[in-house]
Parts: sequence; structure tokens; C-alpha cells
Amino acid sequence: MDNEKKFARTLVTTALPYANGPVHIGHLAGVYVPADIYVRYLRLQGENVMFVGGSDEHGVPVTQRARKEGITPQQVVDRYHKIIKESFEELGISYDIYSRTTSKTHHQFAAEFFRKLYDDGKLIEKTTKQFYDEQDGKFLTDRDVEGECPYCHHPAAKGNQCEDGCGRDLDPTELINPHAKDSDHPLVLKDTTNWFLPLNEYEGWLKEWILEGHKEWRTNVYGQCKSWLDNGLQPRAMTRDLDWGIPVPVEGAEGKVLYVWFDAPIGYISNTKELCEAQPERWGTWQQWWQQQDTRLIHFIGKDNIVFHCIIFPTMMKRRLCDARQCAVQRVPEPRGRQDLN
Repeated sequence: MDNEKKFARTLVTTALPYANGPVHIGHLAGVYVPADIYVRYLRLQGENVMFVGGSDEHGVPVTQRARKEGITPQQVVDRYHKIIKESFEELGISYDIYSRTTSKTHHQFAAEFFRKLYDDGKLIEKTTKQFYDEQDGKFLTDRDVEGECPYCHHPAAKGNQCEDGCGRDLDPTELINPHAKDSDHPLVLKDTTNWFLPLNEYEGWLKEWILEGHKEWRTNVYGQCKSWLDNGLQPRAMTRDLDWGIPVPVEGAEGKVLYVWFDAPIGYISNTKELCEAQPERWGTWQQWWQQQDTRLIHFIGKDNIVFHCIIFPTMMKRRLCDARQCAVQRVPEPRGRQDLN
């Protein structure tokens, strides 16, 4: 942590828990209690600190829970957002705002964030092949595809990772005898068009910003980022073929939504915006908290959230919010916490 520079304000965020189940002791011990202790300490020191949280209510885990229970995704997130929010309140976690990614403010802000990138030509449009269930008439996400792992031959590896076997990251096309997770429907590969964030174009900036500028980051955080950068960054899809999420605000993108890991971290900003608009006399504007170099940003996150918070989200902000003179991302987010939340 920068002990020398004095900041006008400190923004503390906690990883947004998926609203497809309640929080448990690991979540609390790894992220939420340490964050609350730190915020309370800053408040006692008289610092200007904002504590932001919220529920992550989009993504495949929510749709899987909805199918399992025979209810709608909205019913799932309404139930678990309420449970999670009340749990934090009962435990005394002192958020200044705990909102959700199905809020009107978030939907509008995330859509505008994407549209600005699109209009400025900062996204890449690519057509790739993706598994398609002809019987159900829909594309399947990586997590909705299962099959035999090509490495350890575990019979139920997921399309993105062999979670219960060797642990390797996978591409669904690598699986042996792939099929839909919830059925034995045969799958075909079909062309689909999505929009990608060109991480490779920011590799030089990220290397300088992280590897040279933030050697004080925790060893596991720094090491994981260095590994990704040393292996070379590739464009990453920021949209998905799904019917649950924020619709892609582009003509001809029907049936597509924003990728949950594009959508969710924007929740930190949209929740800040929601709080500032509700209490402008206390908090000022959201831009002061996200686009000023005299703001310190600290993320309390899980161990599997590192790449998203330290490489993908900073690139999104650099590409959308920043210029050469003014942006909080040009100084340090300080990733903290140990527990994987998602």
C-alpha cells in the first residue's frame, strides 16, 4: 500500500457474490469481514471512504439454478439477493451501498459503457464456432457443456475447466463426446458472432503498470498477473449467446447479452453512481471516485477473481473511462482477500 501519497478519498469494493446461493463462512472470512474491518479503521482515522458492494445477478450459475428449481432467473436472484443483503446487515457489514446488477441504474450504465466502446471502434467483432443444441434451439455456454476430459479422462469435465478432475482450463471443443450439461442432446458446432476486448493491444501498458509499477502487490496476485502477461494476452469475448443478462445494445445482436465478467465489475461503478445520485451532498459525483488520480481504489476479492480485477477490468476502464491526464486506474487497485467467491 502507498504509505506516502495522501489521497482525497478511498473507494473500497468487495467482490460481488453470485445471487444463486447464500454467502458462507469462507466468503465472510476471506473477503467481507476483512474489508469491513479495514473500512471501519479508515473511518476512525477520519478518512473520506466509500464502501461499495452488491449482488452479481447475471451469468450461467443463475440460469442453471433456475432450471434446476423450475423457476425464472429473476425469481432466483430476487430470493438470494434478499438473503445475502440481510445476512450482511445482520452481521454488521457496514456498506455505504449494497445494490445489485439487475438494478435500472446498472443496466443503463453497463449498456452505455459497452456502446461507447462499440461506437469508438474499441471492440473487435469476431465470428467463432460454438456448440449449439438443435433440439432446444440455443447456443450453449462453456459451463453448459460437459464431456470427457482429454487429459485426465474425468467423465464430467465442464467446457471451461475440469473442476473435479485435473483442474485444467479447457475449451469446450477439446472435450471428448461433448453434450449439454442437463441433457444428452447431441451438439453441433455453429457460427456465432460476438464482440471481443483486445487485451493484446494493452499488453505493453499492463506490463509497465503491473510488473514495474506494482511490485508491492501480494505475491500470488503479482505472480498470476505476470504469468498471464508472460504468456501473451489474447482478445476476450465480452458478449455471450444467452437469454439472461443485459442485452447487447447493438443492432443485430438479438439473443446476446453482456458477458457476466464484463457486466459485473461495472457494478462497482454503477453502484457508486447510484449512491452519489441519491446523496450528492455527501458523496459528490461518481466521476470523482472513478476518474480522479487523488482517489485510492482497493478491491477485496477472491483468488479466482484476480485476472478479472487486475487485467480485464483495468483494460476496460483504460479503454473507456481514461485519458492520459485523469483516471483512477492509472494508480493502484490493491487486490486483497483469499477466498474464491464464484
